[in-house]
Amino acid sequence: MDTTVKPQDTNGSVTASTSVAADLQPFLHDAVVTLYAPSFVISRADGQLGGDADGFYHGDSRALSHLNVTAGPIALAPVGGGLRGADRADFRSILRGLGEVTPDPAVTLLRSRTVASGRLEESFEITNAGTQRVRFRLTVTAATDLALMERVKSGHVVEPVRARVESDGHGLAWSRDGFSVRLVSEPTPDALEAAGAGEAAEGRFAYDIELAPGTSWTATLRCTAEYADGDQFPAPPADAVPWRTPALRSADRRFDQWLDQSVADADRLRLMDPRSEEGRTGGVDQFLAAGAPWFLTLFGRDSLWAARMLLPLGTGLAAGTLRTLARRQGAAVDPATEEQPGKILHEVRRAGQDFTDTFSLPPVYYGTVDATPLWITLLHDAWRWGLAPAEVEQLLPHAESALGWLRDQAEAGGDGFLKYVDLTGRGLANQGWKDSGDAIRHRDGRLADPPIALCEVQAYAYEAARAGATLLRAFGRPGADAWEEWAEGLADRFRQRFWVEDARGPYPAVALDRDGRPVDSVTSGFGHLLGTGLLNQAESAALAARLAGPDLDSGHGLRTLSSDSVGFNPYGYHIGSIWPHDTAIAVHGLVRAGFPDAAGSLAAGLLTASAGFDARLPELFAGHGADAGPRPAPYPASCRPQAWAAAASVQVLASALGLDADVPGGTVTVAPTFARAYGPLTVTGLQVGGGRLDVTLAADGAVSVTAPEGLEVVTA
Repeated sequence: MDTTVKPQDTNGSVTASTSVAADLQPFLHDAVVTLYAPSFVISRADGQLGGDADGFYHGDSRALSHLNVTAGPIALAPVGGGLRGADRADFRSILRGLGEVTPDPAVTLLRSRTVASGRLEESFEITNAGTQRVRFRLTVTAATDLALMERVKSGHVVEPVRARVESDGHGLAWSRDGFSVRLVSEPTPDALEAAGAGEAAEGRFAYDIELAPGTSWTATLRCTAEYADGDQFPAPPADAVPWRTPALRSADRRFDQWLDQSVADADRLRLMDPRSEEGRTGGVDQFLAAGAPWFLTLFGRDSLWAARMLLPLGTGLAAGTLRTLARRQGAAVDPATEEQPGKILHEVRRAGQDFTDTFSLPPVYYGTVDATPLWITLLHDAWRWGLAPAEVEQLLPHAESALGWLRDQAEAGGDGFLKYVDLTGRGLANQGWKDSGDAIRHRDGRLADPPIALCEVQAYAYEAARAGATLLRAFGRPGADAWEEWAEGLADRFRQRFWVEDARGPYPAVALDRDGRPVDSVTSGFGHLLGTGLLNQAESAALAARLAGPDLDSGHGLRTLSSDSVGFNPYGYHIGSIWPHDTAIAVHGLVRAGFPDAAGSLAAGLLTASAGFDARLPELFAGHGADAGPRPAPYPASCRPQAWAAAASVQVLASALGLDADVPGGTVTVAPTFARAYGPLTVTGLQVGGGRLDVTLAADGAVSVTAPEGLEVVTA
């Protein structure tokens, strides 16, 4: 989901004059993000909003860019605060010197924040714990530019919008292009300051406060933001959570905290499809927005992976995600959007995004090569975890259309592999999950020329074809044998064309380039191949050994590119950084392929990293590794929270427990692998077949499972 534009000269090297002049993407690593999709707040660690990406956002627009509190000449000294779940945060400050007769602080400010859909509430509580009466003026300054998200992400400076002072003196209002914002105070401020005839780019709420010893004063500002035509993807009802909320109690509290925070974040990333009623009755279809702040909307690949990782909590999210994407499945050939019949989309926005003169994306964009096979596999896996047969059957025509897209694309390339190339000249140059422009490169650092066939996409296609065949056979539809034959042909071609060798032995290239040559860099893509069925046991063992090597296993998770490679950059978006979801996929694949020790090492690294990010793992972080220090360095512009980073915690837990479900076959498997490193542990509130699943792993390794009636528990 990279939209970073890197200025280059004709030789491919960045020039100093160009890089200085370019707009720079804002950094977020020290920000506090409170979230209730489709709204969120980005602030500094002290709670102030002002500068760079700070603000209150709704949808793809910034409702407030500044919301700062001051106390005249009195300094506000931050002393603590941070997140309280996903949608709340508190910030404490001391009003230095005010009312103090000893070295002890006397007057304090507690700033409390709550975010809901289209609504921000900020409460300011001043407490005088001293012995002196105090008087001062508290001022809250508010402003906005109503900037679109791509303008903020690209680092563009947008002129502020002038405020309108409301006639009742309670607040301010701004509006432009059908987007309206209102900020009101309770109580009414002593002064609502604005320059000119009731208008100003900044508004100021001023409160004259007098506090006797032992007393407090409180004011609350409420900001609402709305589009004239409503939200593109609204927030679902708060109580309509499409999964069970699990509880983990293990010998390692970091694991418990990581799971708790991740599930809370996933809850607040939920959005609903306003077209949910098409073709069905009851309920709303939900999916997870990809991440805040840059990607708080529907992304095919991200939403599918997140739903798949969260299947041990229930199939409701998977069903909603599948249906939401099926409603928008490609039906025609449109070169401008890259829509094709049967293809699953990449992303949906309210409007087109114009990043530069040469890079822009339409509102509905289909530039992804992997979302379509991932959709098929999610349908299959959701069925195995207990999605109702009637719901599965309703989606089978979409699965057949998606399978047809796989076949057509493989045939179009002439060599039987799924490939991508941006034919618009303005879209994503790379269209796998590593979609930054420099992500796919040869071992010597040269960039691969498109069309490009990614190794993991062939694995996804193989797994999807086999999964599709299973579904077709189970529901009495034709074509199962043909798709199994197609999958085996793909595996044979992959074995012949992708495998290369270096001093450590054979391994699959990350891709084939325009000329069919292997792109021979060593990457985290190995993890996406394991457990899909594409590899035999010897090939799987070779990749497990590679993933366990220190060039990929950093001690904080899996590096996207081997640290031995030319061009390795620990801060490279896809060329050396660590992505939690990427690591979790490798953990899952290693366990499925029979290599739990390598899986356990990668999982332990993620757990260590989670503690360095206060249990809220970001989209990605720097790949220096544990040898460089106990805490990973952040990737400064990373989303946090991110859907598949949050879902990674559930995927790791499921892999540790060796969970697998076959509800149609009447079994659920619980065969702990590296979970013993965190035992004794108990996890309650998992879900399979619509019923509750609880697992206890005793200190002696004994396993106790409570499963829904009618399911046989397999423990080996």
